[in-house]
Amino acid sequence: MPTTSLADRACHVDALREAEFPSLDASGHAYLDYTGAALAPLSLVRGSAARLASGVYGNPHTASPASLASTRLVEEARRAALSFCRASPEEYTAVFTPNATAALRLVAEAYPFGPDAPLAFLGDDHNSVLGMRRYATRAGAPVRVVPLGPGLRTETEAVTACLDAGGRGLFAFPAQSNATGVRHPLEWAGEARRRGWRVVLDAAAYLPTGPLDLTAVPADFVALSWYKITGFPTGVGCLIARRDALAGLNRPWFAGGTVRASSSHTDWHLPAPAPEGFEDGTLPFLALPDVTAAVAWHRAIGYDAVHHHVTRLTVRLLEGLTALRHPGGEPAVRVLGPLSARDRGPTVTFNLLRPDGSPVDERVLQLAAAEARISLRTGCFCNPGVAEEANGMTPEVVRAALTRGTPSDVDAYLRQLAVQAQGAVRASMGVATNARDVDRLLEVCAEVVTQGAEGVFGPRVGC
Repeated sequence: MPTTSLADRACHVDALREAEFPSLDASGHAYLDYTGAALAPLSLVRGSAARLASGVYGNPHTASPASLASTRLVEEARRAALSFCRASPEEYTAVFTPNATAALRLVAEAYPFGPDAPLAFLGDDHNSVLGMRRYATRAGAPVRVVPLGPGLRTETEAVTACLDAGGRGLFAFPAQSNATGVRHPLEWAGEARRRGWRVVLDAAAYLPTGPLDLTAVPADFVALSWYKITGFPTGVGCLIARRDALAGLNRPWFAGGTVRASSSHTDWHLPAPAPEGFEDGTLPFLALPDVTAAVAWHRAIGYDAVHHHVTRLTVRLLEGLTALRHPGGEPAVRVLGPLSARDRGPTVTFNLLRPDGSPVDERVLQLAAAEARISLRTGCFCNPGVAEEANGMTPEVVRAALTRGTPSDVDAYLRQLAVQAQGAVRASMGVATNARDVDRLLEVCAEVVTQGAEGVFGPRVGC
């Protein structure tokens, strides 16, 4: 599409909803869960179907014509993934995985943790990063958690103090919080590497609306999922990795496609070089060409236009939420995270409040939103650190609660912690969101507050 200015591209973003996501208005749906998953653009779905209908593609592990056709498209997708993050093919390679979680596990299970090679991460990290702790503790490595600070941000001084506490290991942090939308300083990657640390950047929540330039942000490993960025394809993630960093990993097993040769008679195998040596089994070769198309689709819109669009909507939502009051003037909303658009993405997490300041069960708003055909997210979003900080669950409180026994479910855990609200409501915007979607959510919030709605719910099955 020809675009000559940010204004032109911004107009195009506004027009995308009708052209690429017609089912939204056809069904009267307001979709506000872009941090969970972007919506699939119609042109990408149709383009994928047309390609599959017009070609013959086979397993890329052989030299047949069908196999070579797939191999060519897989390598195109690899180059597209690298270019999307401005990663030099000489320094980086793209390892395809089922999702960002699998990319993070790939690093965790093969990283040489030890007493002098610790793991460090933020209190704002996703469960998929927190799970790395199991591999680190098994190897006898220290584990350090950088605490959250005011406004649910992490202070740079706390990060550098953690990195300077001894040892040189693996530092993992999210470019953007999946829970609060906080954007953490990408400069931390360079600071950590200068101190001798390897860096894992979880970019899953950031990349849909924030550009990444790995020539300026020298992370060793970057985890992402394509469905978060463009909604299509699903089931395809990626680990963008420095070649020298991959060489320092020791994979704990091998599988089809990751070896050049092996023996059933003895414990010997010849590993395949990167990236193939890190891609277990057959790649989703019919879906990988959709990555190439997705990169082109996103690039045609442009990050500047996307950022302008979602920032405008984020400000609208924040201003509307903070303006909600009870008849007596008491605040009706508590926003978890920044109240301005500075250094934040289009993810807004909040609790509705009673006049006495206590939080309303987040499931009340979830039900009301669903009745209004609004899709959003509730819970703690696989980010327990934010929930712990928001509810005053200090490390001492958590440890003391767990000494009272092993909880059998989430509600039992909450009872032991004696907190008022574990979960919250998360609304997140993307390219297909418009002002009317935001206003619909604000209207439903106002109705719940005005009616003093409550609810009786069963046990929480997860968070």
